[in-house]
Amino acid sequence: MTVPPWLDTMLSRLRETQTPLPPPIAVAIGILVFIALLGPTLWKITIHADTVVHEAAHAMVGVVTGRSISSVKLNPNGSGATGIVPPAGFGYGVAAFVGYVGASAAGLLAAWLISIGRIVAVLWLGGLLLAFMVLLVRNLFGGIVVLACGALLYLILRYTTAGVETAVAYGLTWFLLLSAPKRALGIAKKPKDVADAKILAGMTFLWPSAWCFLWLIGTIAALVVGATILV
Repeated sequence: MTVPPWLDTMLSRLRETQTPLPPPIAVAIGILVFIALLGPTLWKITIHADTVVHEAAHAMVGVVTGRSISSVKLNPNGSGATGIVPPAGFGYGVAAFVGYVGASAAGLLAAWLISIGRIVAVLWLGGLLLAFMVLLVRNLFGGIVVLACGALLYLILRYTTAGVETAVAYGLTWFLLLSAPKRALGIAKKPKDVADAKILAGMTFLWPSAWCFLWLIGTIAALVVGATILV
């Protein structure tokens, strides 16, 4: 079967290795992403991308631990919910824990891929994650968010240059590393309202605020490690 030229070009870039950006440029992209995340208006939009990764982490760990995913919902206010069956046991607890560190883990993986020159692979993995989520999302708003993110990635991979793809990969990586502690800091201020923290508190001897503190420390540590890799 003949591969269309545009697809062959996309796949050829995936097979190639790209040169990581110089540290000053990598830092500049990180600063731009940080500034963008400070703006409340833009955060109301980009938080949905963070929520996609958050719920994907719940779902993937749920599947790996032998559970069924009944549905995933993404809400207009930036929250989300993943139905895991059965909602009990060690695997359920692990799935509940990984949500708030999911973006950090994805950011560290992306930073590592960038460091070994597999920069375009960061975007392709993002596409695979979105394809996984399309199968699970059960509400209209969530479907729109996932499809919009997927369409944006497709347009970047098909119509832009390798240089643009590299810059986007860096921006996406910084977003994952920075959005996780921002979200963790937000929930640390109201731990009793955090569903995942209450689930874990009910399964362990730690109270909800302790779990929120652990998430905050973990995401900050991931940011430091990821930033070190990138620059």
